[in-house]
Amino acid sequence: MAGASISSSFTVASSPSIRPSYRVWTRSRLRNFTRATLTIDSGASGGVVSGSEKVLLEVKGLKAVVKESGKELLHGVDLTVREGEVHAIMGKNGSGKSTFSKVLVGHPDYEVTGGSVIFKGEDLLEKEPEERSHAGLFMSFQSPIEIPGVSNFEFMLMALNARREKNGLKPIEPLEFYGYLGPKLAALKMDPVFLDRNVNEGFSGGEKKRNEILQLAVLEADLAILDEVDSGLDVDALQDVSSAVNGLLKPNNAVLMITHYQRLLELIQPSFVHIMEGGKIVKTGDSSLAKQLDEGGYKAISSV
Repeated sequence: MAGASISSSFTVASSPSIRPSYRVWTRSRLRNFTRATLTIDSGASGGVVSGSEKVLLEVKGLKAVVKESGKELLHGVDLTVREGEVHAIMGKNGSGKSTFSKVLVGHPDYEVTGGSVIFKGEDLLEKEPEERSHAGLFMSFQSPIEIPGVSNFEFMLMALNARREKNGLKPIEPLEFYGYLGPKLAALKMDPVFLDRNVNEGFSGGEKKRNEILQLAVLEADLAILDEVDSGLDVDALQDVSSAVNGLLKPNNAVLMITHYQRLLELIQPSFVHIMEGGKIVKTGDSSLAKQLDEGGYKAISSV
């Protein structure tokens, strides 16, 4: 199938067949693996910043419009994300949060009209969406799309091998990939049967969010953009997803979260909290800024 994409616009082409014998032989092994106890290192996700980390993402004066109407939605966004940092962007509906994230991954509905975006030392705006994904950028969407006819296993194997090929590495074979998936499924408390289901087809909201984080774990992105990953999750699912995200944090990667709620920031502790208003970041602080917002609303935070 052509034209389908998900998570930083990875394009799904024709998929290699995975022999059923592989599935039967490995599924039972994966079930046994996921029943075992797996410890996730969820240390201080926001406490690894020392000021000397490399800059992963540097956004300066970013402006963007809706391509079809020409309406400007981003009015000069400035943001710097370093290795090991967790950033949270909060703001009212329509403030530009999701637009900002979509512009970063190259969504075709938007056109950049000003500013610059440097990712890992390279001009991100010069790259196609798929090239941005291969470079290590990942986005978890609010409403992940369904891809009928493509199983999760096939999709993630193709996505990982596409990135490996871009980086000059040999592709992973199906059997090896099953072993690679085992601990990642366990971290999210996902049944291996998810691998045989078509991508997001018939999934509940919580299942889609878990599936997005599973994709993130598989691709091991350098910068993960999580757009309202907490929406539609019950308390237990939110705890599982947050623990998995914390477990993926390393000194050389980073997370950019978009959320409305303080509860997510209690589970994934941010290094910085940014308030977005009118298409730009108007205030930056630590986690106490989110608490102030939770207690007093946006009226308690003045942009002046």
